[in-house]
Amino acid sequence: MVSKSQISFIKSLQQKKFRKEHRFFVAEGFKSVTEFMASGYQINAVYYTPAFDAKLHKLSKKVNFQDISVAEMQKISSLTTPQEVLAVINLPEWPNLTHTSLLNQFTLVLDGVQDPGNLGTIIRTADWFGISNIICSDDTVDAYNPKVVQATMGSLARVNLHYANLATLLPQLNLPVFGALLNGNNIYTANFGTEGLVVMGNEGNGMRPEIQQLITQAITIPRLGGAESLNVAIATALFCGELSRKRFK
Repeated sequence: MVSKSQISFIKSLQQKKFRKEHRFFVAEGFKSVTEFMASGYQINAVYYTPAFDAKLHKLSKKVNFQDISVAEMQKISSLTTPQEVLAVINLPEWPNLTHTSLLNQFTLVLDGVQDPGNLGTIIRTADWFGISNIICSDDTVDAYNPKVVQATMGSLARVNLHYANLATLLPQLNLPVFGALLNGNNIYTANFGTEGLVVMGNEGNGMRPEIQQLITQAITIPRLGGAESLNVAIATALFCGELSRKRFK
């Protein structure tokens, strides 16, 4: 049985200010929860309905499991159609990024991405292509927003999300900075080398001028049709795919 205070606490974690205050976030669904359980994340508690009793207890004896009714799950879930497993998880503390920590790899940088679905898709894409770190501007949507967590389908357990002032951090990293812009070198012929930062801009306004000034090579996905722009998650997937293709050449 889940108490009223537990319900209130778990529901409060849908809001960023309470996630920051309490240092917890929520993941829902068997796949997502088990991905976090298998990662280095610290699990505070797992709530589940009777149907998942045997499945969950086989995974770990160290986790605080609490069986609840379907009606109680509906009270703590943020979903219209609740899953039957929900976990309260400690927010991670990632080490500070340095030039050395990002050598010999590509890192995504997001400047003001606002849509939770877009961020969730970008995290899943990064996980697919083996990108370990994503650097987000301070105003990018919170990666531990329930909608983002849900959209990542467990990939958030394997990708590190860092929030920072990009104008201050990027010069300190001393790495090539590739920017997704309308007027730049063709992505399919550009030389990316073996490492660098790949910057993607806001859905509506693109990249901020102060961030554009830090770009060492502007990169364009050639347009063959009449669409005005590409969705940022789709554009990111094309960049990741091209970086992966060049790696296997």
